[in-house]
Amino acid sequence: MRYAFQYGADAVYLGLVDFSLRTMRKGEIITTDNLKSAIDEARSINKKVYLTLNIFAYDDDIKKLYSYIDIIREAGPHAVIVSDFGIFNIVKKELKNVDIHISTQTNILNSEAVKFWHDMGASRVILARELSFKQIENIRKNVQDIEIEMFIHGAQCMSYSGRCLLSDYMTGYERKANQGGCAQPCRWSYKLLEETRPNEYFEIIQDDKGSHILSTKDLCLVKYLKRLTDIGIDSFKIEGRTKSLYYVSAAAKVYRMVMDNKISVDEAYNELLKIGNRGYTTGFFLGHNDSNSYSYDISKGLAGADFLGIIQNKTDTGYEILMKNKIYLNDTVEIITPNYQSKVKVINIITKKEDTTVANTNDTVIMEFLSDNPDWEKEYNYALIRTTGIKNEILNKEKTLCE
Repeated sequence: MRYAFQYGADAVYLGLVDFSLRTMRKGEIITTDNLKSAIDEARSINKKVYLTLNIFAYDDDIKKLYSYIDIIREAGPHAVIVSDFGIFNIVKKELKNVDIHISTQTNILNSEAVKFWHDMGASRVILARELSFKQIENIRKNVQDIEIEMFIHGAQCMSYSGRCLLSDYMTGYERKANQGGCAQPCRWSYKLLEETRPNEYFEIIQDDKGSHILSTKDLCLVKYLKRLTDIGIDSFKIEGRTKSLYYVSAAAKVYRMVMDNKISVDEAYNELLKIGNRGYTTGFFLGHNDSNSYSYDISKGLAGADFLGIIQNKTDTGYEILMKNKIYLNDTVEIITPNYQSKVKVINIITKKEDTTVANTNDTVIMEFLSDNPDWEKEYNYALIRTTGIKNEILNKEKTLCE
């Protein structure tokens, strides 16, 4: 959350594990204990927090939500994001001073649906991802008195607006997709078994594209950001659930810099290839979604640049760094901050008071750099380190195709 704000986000959406669509329970997660302090921190720097209550709820979930209402009310999120009519009803009744945003999972595809939610009391709708630009423009023209938000970047579901039962079925209903437990079977690699030959498996191959037959490429609409701003879209959402600190920071920075006219859309696209992705697509946006929107050879996100470390502090002998991947002495790496980025050479590594030639993953080390552009040091407290360039051949191919 902190890095998202520093790197340019105006708001974040976050959730409690029992009511959001990601149920991770490890790490520095948002809980009932720190929800209020997180929202207070955002408010202190004029940023906003939207709480996701967007599961498809059963009666047991509704009962549990009532037990959390006082905690949510005291925390005071700027808005809640909902997809379930029952949860909508509870929020409207119990959280009268909190705005309601309608989730993309409600499949909002037309102007009448937007009007309906406005009349119900919602302050914002998040449009379905299955809309073209012309359809989005038409909705905006037809309905002026409600905020419109749309997804503009990140992972997509192969099912209609995320309404998928594959995970439920493939995991014996242990990981229910629309209750936060999606196992992402659309990213699995499949083979064909012919039933009269029970021990013979065959890869499902479409030409030379492999067998990831359900895995969609990631959405990237950075080249259309100005067009969407011009027609009056109020908010742009980056899909960042369970992504790394580096992903969230770098993606937020790129879109903020484009919105502020600090970089071109071509430069932005090149930067977005450096973060994890399965190849990029415009999806339905241009009105001709087809097989090119699917990633047949990438199931897990590949990053053009490796995330190497987080600068945590400045010392008398250099910078204290929490390592995420190896760095060797004399390596040239790239440091990014909210407003700067610079290539630097590693000229010294100290670990446990000893000089060394390598900083290993998960180590905390002191590192010195030689830089031609030291402006990044002004923001060292939010500086991240990555490799230079775009190292992956598949992503370099993606870059060429899009150019």
